[in-house]
Amino acid sequence: MSEEFLLAGSGFGALLLLIALRAPVGLAMLLVGAFGYQHIVGWEVLANYLKATPWHLFASYTFSVIPLFILMGAIAERGGLAGDLFTAAQALAGRRRGGLAIGVIGACAAFGAVCGSSVATTATFGRAALPELRRHGYEPGLATGTIAAGGTLGILIPPSVILVVYAISTEQNIAKLFMAALLPGLLAALLYIAAILVLARRRPEAMPPAPALSAAGRRAALRAVLPVLAIAIVVVGGIYGGIFTPTESAAIGVVATLAVALLRGSLGLSGLWQAVRGTAETTAMIFVILLGAEVFNAFLALTQAPDLLALWIAEQSLPAYGILALLLLSYVVLGAVMDELAMILLTLPIFFPVVTALDFGLAPDETAIWFGVLVLVVVGIGLTAPPIGLNVFVVAALARDVPMARIYRGVLPYLAMDVARLLLCAAFPGLSLALVRWLG
Repeated sequence: MSEEFLLAGSGFGALLLLIALRAPVGLAMLLVGAFGYQHIVGWEVLANYLKATPWHLFASYTFSVIPLFILMGAIAERGGLAGDLFTAAQALAGRRRGGLAIGVIGACAAFGAVCGSSVATTATFGRAALPELRRHGYEPGLATGTIAAGGTLGILIPPSVILVVYAISTEQNIAKLFMAALLPGLLAALLYIAAILVLARRRPEAMPPAPALSAAGRRAALRAVLPVLAIAIVVVGGIYGGIFTPTESAAIGVVATLAVALLRGSLGLSGLWQAVRGTAETTAMIFVILLGAEVFNAFLALTQAPDLLALWIAEQSLPAYGILALLLLSYVVLGAVMDELAMILLTLPIFFPVVTALDFGLAPDETAIWFGVLVLVVVGIGLTAPPIGLNVFVVAALARDVPMARIYRGVLPYLAMDVARLLLCAAFPGLSLALVRWLG
């Protein structure tokens, strides 16, 4: 084994050790990357690198889309718009057995179009929907599992912060990635609903129907949700139609969401301050991870290990789909022990050149976009799969009387649907590329 591989492997080992010791992921990557960088080129070169890199990284106009989408979701959450979505979905589907769970999935999908964050979606509907599910007699594991799985739609339905980071890291078009993710995201919602319908037939006592609303109540619930749907159509439709850039669309979404919340009187100054503060904290966390990944990947580039690994993989006799399966399996394994954003930023410099060098019968830019969707799907699996499953931890914090093992059992039917969707998206690239080819 070459010295480069040993050095890169030692860096990964040190990084995983720091993460296991509960060091912040961004700080762990920054420390290991800086130490490795210095080991190769010296302190003076490292100092010059750190003097310029943060500025060039964060002064990018493209990165402004991240805090804007986060702020839009935060305002929607604290302005009560998510609650309106659940009420409307409950009015449409709540009367049948399993209908409230279907309402959660539908509301999460709609909220994902104005949020872009899985954790925020999970926390929002954990507060808005979980008490209703429990009050109507839903089995606690299925109720919490439904919310944890539905929360993943916050990143699967565009806009998605994860996709923005992927696009910037791989120099891909954000709008095309959003187009590519829409159909797989909607497919996720449909498969989740199919899982609920099957469960409702097999375990009817676990998903009782809710009392029917009056016609006037249903009309009121649907009217209340129209502004949210209009914002989602403008934000996402503006990007797809080429009317706005993603950053412009996010800015318009922030203004529109704020205007709706203020006009309805559902957002006061304290709520607005909490939204801004929460956005600043989340953005700072993401940017620290971005900087740490940038330094760590610069260290890996100096070792030349990613290039050597890509060359070695290319020389093997494995078919293209065999290599793809190994890479996706690596994401599943890493997603069980690492933060999803950090995992993507760490692996893309190694995996992306490998994938784009393989022949899947697609143009290079289509391969890059398709792989981005597959990565997004795997990230969604990591958000609910044991032993980490960040969404499960979020729900567990809201439902302290439900054991973690019970929540994981409630998530299993949705995980099965996620695996089926991953296989479909991998086997049929056109599922991801149809809108890109039509609108692009």
